[in-house]
Amino acid sequence: MGKSSTGKDTVYKHLLECMDLKKVVLYTTRPIRRHEKDGEEYHFCTKEEEEALKEAGKIIERRSYQTVHGPWDYFTVDDGSVDLDRENYLMIGTLEAYESLCNYYSNDKIVPIYIEVEDGERLTRALNREKKQPQPKYEEMCRRFLGDAKDFSEERLQECGIEKRFNNRSLEDTVSEISDYIKAFM
Repeated sequence: MGKSSTGKDTVYKHLLECMDLKKVVLYTTRPIRRHEKDGEEYHFCTKEEEEALKEAGKIIERRSYQTVHGPWDYFTVDDGSVDLDRENYLMIGTLEAYESLCNYYSNDKIVPIYIEVEDGERLTRALNREKKQPQPKYEEMCRRFLGDAKDFSEERLQECGIEKRFNNRSLEDTVSEISDYIKAFM
């Protein structure tokens, strides 16, 4: 977990490569970005497909964001791909997702990993990433940046019991530190 542009995706990919962890692929209704592949970063689906999953009782948790391009939903689905009794998993989510997963699977099976980066550096990273998109969505980038201040406030972090934090100044150091942390729970 962490605010946007803290390097969650990059750290996530490195941890999956160097550890015996399975990937949890979330679902979203947002448009696919250049270089993303359906089923890898996310399962990209329509609102109708999301509604069918909801009606089937398959959605564990869901977040909806009112973007400048309309509502985008992100959600975790009980699609049979997760078996916590047999495997260890790694996923990217929000504090809300963390709370819902703890409620669904139980607190003792979910370990939070919170990544942070100084706000100026985060904004620079976000801007550089957005500039590479064929049609940059700067307004959405700014909305996310500002929304993160509320979503990941100190109050919310404390409410969720997030005590351990990993500052992503150096990818190699961050991956190593998180890897050691995870091994203590395996």
